[in-house]
Amino acid sequence: MTLDPRTPILVGGGQVNERTGGVEPVDLIVAAARAAASEAGSPRLLELVDSVRLIGMLSWRYRDPGALVGERIGAAVRHTGYTGSGGSGPQVLVNQAAEDIAAGRADVVLVAGAESWRTRMKLRSQGVRPEWTVQDDSVAPAEVLVPEVPMVFDGQSRIGLDRPAYVYPLFEQALRISSGRSEDEHRGAIGALWSGFSKVAATNPHAWTGREYTADEIVTPSEDNRWISRPYTKLMNSNNMVEQGAALLLCSVGVATRLGIPRDNWVFPHAGTEAHDTYDIAEREALDRSPAIRLAGARVLELSGIGRDDLAHVDVYSCFPSAVQVAAAELGLPLDDPGRPLTLTGGLTFAGGPWNNYSTHAIATLATRLREAPGTYGLITANGGYLTKHAFGVYRTEPPRSGYRREDVQSDVDAQPTTRALTSYEGSGSIESWTVVHGRDGAPERGFVAVRTGTGERTLATTTEAGALARLVGVDVARETAVVAADGTFRFADD
Repeated sequence: MTLDPRTPILVGGGQVNERTGGVEPVDLIVAAARAAASEAGSPRLLELVDSVRLIGMLSWRYRDPGALVGERIGAAVRHTGYTGSGGSGPQVLVNQAAEDIAAGRADVVLVAGAESWRTRMKLRSQGVRPEWTVQDDSVAPAEVLVPEVPMVFDGQSRIGLDRPAYVYPLFEQALRISSGRSEDEHRGAIGALWSGFSKVAATNPHAWTGREYTADEIVTPSEDNRWISRPYTKLMNSNNMVEQGAALLLCSVGVATRLGIPRDNWVFPHAGTEAHDTYDIAEREALDRSPAIRLAGARVLELSGIGRDDLAHVDVYSCFPSAVQVAAAELGLPLDDPGRPLTLTGGLTFAGGPWNNYSTHAIATLATRLREAPGTYGLITANGGYLTKHAFGVYRTEPPRSGYRREDVQSDVDAQPTTRALTSYEGSGSIESWTVVHGRDGAPERGFVAVRTGTGERTLATTTEAGALARLVGVDVARETAVVAADGTFRFADD
């Protein structure tokens, strides 16, 4: 098969863990980029990078971090770009890079990201600001390649439902209710799921926490594994207290041939898709479903000319157990296939959750797996926000028959049913889902509920009342009646 020299390929992936701390994010990116070039077998590839596209960082703010990376790797970069917050960003950047290389808009693209969050939080607790690179106002901000995921809505912010650690447990409770499991049965099931992820991390040389945990260790609260927001303990939350960087080098077949990059190193992006569910979670038809995952996931396989059974390797975005379960259900993938785990790395709890950059690590890991098993197919799913923005990529060591293909399926998602969200509501309704947030001392502090009105709308409410919290913790309150006040608080109807 004669290949078009503009065919995009992934030739190198690099991953770094900085255990001693103190290294600023752009330097972690540079280290990962050099590791990627080494894997590609061509250190000179870095000098030819003409576009640096980086994942939005939280541990330090740069105006144009790509320009700094370009300088430090010795590249005459023509273009730099950055993403807003959202874990779908790495796969979107690869989708864009593959499309741009195929169209001749770029020749060598570096996609990368890093976080030095553990160091930043340690220094912040001491009242110290790190002496990391500061770009003044003379540096123009990098182009925003992937917009921020909208995550602030009045119905959530007015009651303090303002972070993933509070929202994903609502999805988890909805999954439990639809499964018909008791709370104990469901916690056992998600503990087993997460134990399997930790088993993969134990074999991953790039995992931040490379040990296997039992299901009981994961679901049982302890001094080192406190409740965060029920039913999740700390070991069921993404671990952002890491110092990690990852980088991917993509180029055209023509560049790789000219540099003598071995054919065995070439991994071909076959297809990419993107879509988002409703930005406001209260507007979703169901809290345990994702039309965007279902439609965009099916379409990326169609564009690649394969079915789900053709996939040998899968990495499902794994910030929380509910994210994995929803994605697996929508994609038609079993949760417990020992021959095809749903993670390649161990996931964001165990491999590491460097905020928006996890999937860069996953893609680098997938590329290695594909080189070890030539001809097999791999799938990456990436998720940003509250199970909101989704990106997919299919990869293989053999080229796609019809060239790289990318599609946004948002119009199909927008045609799906939604729910009317009530920012403010006064009246009764049926409890659809709930969670209880615990303090560092282990005591329940606040409860959140999703409530369906008699006419099908959804509203979100909260409580700090001790009796209501005890009931939410100790009783299965699914479909019980809650009375919601105009200020967003609620009580049980029989109280």
